[in-house]
Amino acid sequence: MKVLMVGDVVGTSGLNFLRRELPKLKQTYKVDVCVVNGENAADGNGITAVAAEHIFTSGADVITTGNHAFRRREAYSYFDDCASILRPLNYRSAPGRGFCVIDKGSYSVGVINAQGTMYLDPLDNPFFAVDNALQDSVLSKCSVILVDFHAEATSEKKALGFYLDGRVSAVVGTHTHVQTSDECVLSSGTGYITDLGMTGPLDSVLGVTPSIVINKFKYNMPTRFDWKQGKCELGACLFDIDPSTGKCLSVSRILVKEE
Repeated sequence: MKVLMVGDVVGTSGLNFLRRELPKLKQTYKVDVCVVNGENAADGNGITAVAAEHIFTSGADVITTGNHAFRRREAYSYFDDCASILRPLNYRSAPGRGFCVIDKGSYSVGVINAQGTMYLDPLDNPFFAVDNALQDSVLSKCSVILVDFHAEATSEKKALGFYLDGRVSAVVGTHTHVQTSDECVLSSGTGYITDLGMTGPLDSVLGVTPSIVINKFKYNMPTRFDWKQGKCELGACLFDIDPSTGKCLSVSRILVKEE
């Protein structure tokens, strides 16, 4: 089976580029399951029900999020009501859920969303949180399990990849919005990449208008981050997985840039 995992969607321009490119990617690569990180999909930050529905109707089966998941209070009920949008499972007593299962008939695909704690909020330990999720009676029946690890530190992402090697089908990093070139199949059969990149404006600092970020670094004064408009890129990774064993057979990095 083919699994496509797409990096953080940023604002309206990222949503529109996803709508344009995702159906073509799914058709070209004969994608069976598509997971998209949407935590920055709403203009201004966070995600809303409208932005989430845009991602689903563009072709996503599951939406993952991260540290900006709860920026928009109006989305809290959507996290509770929609089983296919996830927030990091190591939040305590938060709206929504940290994993879900996609029924593909002859096999089931589990998707886990976790968040790192280095340089981010002091959530529950993600290693223990994922361990506990993997023992869940529903997830334990899944032959294929995908993990979106939303984390700042590359070392934390790499460590979780090795920690889960052989126990899940794929581990992808999100959050830092810059695609890494270390895609691989780890020794026990888990596909891995440190960061998928983002789906958003090309000439930006992680999606934000450069001049705003430059002034923030220069003067360290509070400022509103506005998403840059213009040409976009889409960062993703394609995993070829054997559904009978859950092992990843190959990994292909994808970066689509608007001309």
